[in-house]
Amino acid sequence: MEQREYVRLVLEAYVSTPGTAGVVRRADRLFAIRLFERGVPPETVANALTLAAARRLARPADAPPLGIIRSLAYFSPVIEEVLLLKAGPEYFQYLRNKLNRTHTSR
Repeated sequence: MEQREYVRLVLEAYVSTPGTAGVVRRADRLFAIRLFERGVPPETVANALTLAAARRLARPADAPPLGIIRSLAYFSPVIEEVLLLKAGPEYFQYLRNKLNRTHTSR
């Protein structure tokens, strides 16, 4: 996959993730390029975004609201975590389905 396509896929996944500002900044584009250069699969990035969003939505109802995510780099620790996980694609599909149900019911 070419760098341009990789960056496009990663940034599209980022802006469509619940809890993000939905805006791509120059720093986000540069972070995506660094991920490409490291050889991080785009599926891993998408899975990390899904996992982080699911965790944010799973907070107790009486917890203080979280701020909007304004940087792709926010997800860096979760991307590293997903690189080490042994979870299969079914797990992330389950989370995506759960997010879609939760996100559309709000």
